[in-house]
Amino acid sequence: MERIKKYWYRHLAEYLGVTVGTFIMAIGINIFLEPNTIAPGGVTGLGIVLQKITNGLVTVWATNLVVNIPLFIAGVMILGKSFGVKTLYGTFILSFFLWLIPETNATQDLLLSSVFGGVILGAGLGIVFKAGGTTGGTDLAGAIMNRFFPGLSTATHMMIVDMIVVVSAGLVNKRIDLPLYSVIALYILVKVIDIILEGISYAKAFFIISDHPEAIGKTILEQLDRGVTILKGKGLYSGLDKDVLLCVVNRAQMAKVKEIVSQVDKKAFIMITDMHEVLGEGFKEMKTE
Repeated sequence: MERIKKYWYRHLAEYLGVTVGTFIMAIGINIFLEPNTIAPGGVTGLGIVLQKITNGLVTVWATNLVVNIPLFIAGVMILGKSFGVKTLYGTFILSFFLWLIPETNATQDLLLSSVFGGVILGAGLGIVFKAGGTTGGTDLAGAIMNRFFPGLSTATHMMIVDMIVVVSAGLVNKRIDLPLYSVIALYILVKVIDIILEGISYAKAFFIISDHPEAIGKTILEQLDRGVTILKGKGLYSGLDKDVLLCVVNRAQMAKVKEIVSQVDKKAFIMITDMHEVLGEGFKEMKTE
């Protein structure tokens, strides 16, 4: 009984996430992007272009339905039923919010519109993706095209479709700056999606190669209370076995780790990389179903 409750709670939370995400997407489109003909790719971007060409006769929400429903049917027929009900739900609920939210121009500044439109649209899409849903669009079109033209990856097909939409935004207004602003919005929304899905990098991983690995590891354990793992490596040039220390710390401890390594071995080789998500003791706890 408890497992059934968890199952329904999880699915309810996922559909709530898709609903909230599409609502945020509609705000970004109707208030920042569409009024300024900034089309950052995708089916909604195509809808913005068509709405401009037809002087409002063809709306963004209608284009989203007319294009995505056949895409969904084609996806099921060509790729199988892996896209699920949530994709169809995301398509309908996004069109509903695009219809519901009035189109108002928050600012006529194209740079502000592309930046804030990209941030809001990316945040909404990120929430939808995090909830396990999609809104169809170029990701589905790219997967279908990849089946017929396997020489190019799905991501490449998606980029081609997005760039066609972006260029179209400039052609309909005969302005070169609109595609450029559309590219800015597209870049920003992709980065925001990454932040939503992967989180802001708050942790750093250190790979330390030194002739005194035990001394460095012991000092880090004592002074920072952080675990250190010894990885076995071998220098290709020298042919000598080397111990490589792996240690993950938060941002505030970065400077201290470098100070410890410098004090023990000034000739140590250090590599530092971002960690988008760290699960386990001392960091974020893992969720169990």
